[in-house]
Amino acid sequence: MTRTAFYAGSFDPPTNGHLDIIRRALAQFDRLVVGVGAHHGKTPLLALETRLALIEEVARPLAAQAGSELEAVSFAGLVVDAARAAGAGVLVRGLRDASDFDYELRMSRMNRSMAGDVETLFLAAAPEVSFISSTLVRQIAAMGGDVAAFVPAASAAAIRAATAR
Repeated sequence: MTRTAFYAGSFDPPTNGHLDIIRRALAQFDRLVVGVGAHHGKTPLLALETRLALIEEVARPLAAQAGSELEAVSFAGLVVDAARAAGAGVLVRGLRDASDFDYELRMSRMNRSMAGDVETLFLAAAPEVSFISSTLVRQIAAMGGDVAAFVPAASAAAIRAATAR
């Protein structure tokens, strides 16, 4: 039986912190579906198609190394519905600090009340990437800063292209 997990986020842009969680989730599951949120109320830096392509590009080698399957999909509704549609029984969530834990714990309880068959697995971010957030990366890029230390090279190139407009 294939063990499938679902890792959801905006991934705007995919960061080294995201890759840390993806790498570690791939080691635990036979298949990881990365769900890229398409939230109509937000204006992302990177187009949805770009974020999906970036996840595929930067995470595919990690999946091959782990001997696991990886799929990137978009979703616009509830994460538990997207997880079920992907055949996942586990939601993977990355935690950077205590404030993430407080928020994610509340969210996991809400998800459990809506979908008791979908568990949540928390993975604490590695210390060397625990301070990275997509929001901070976007802010640094918007002010002309170099984000190369915080994102994979493909993300850095996509950010440069998006901010050069």
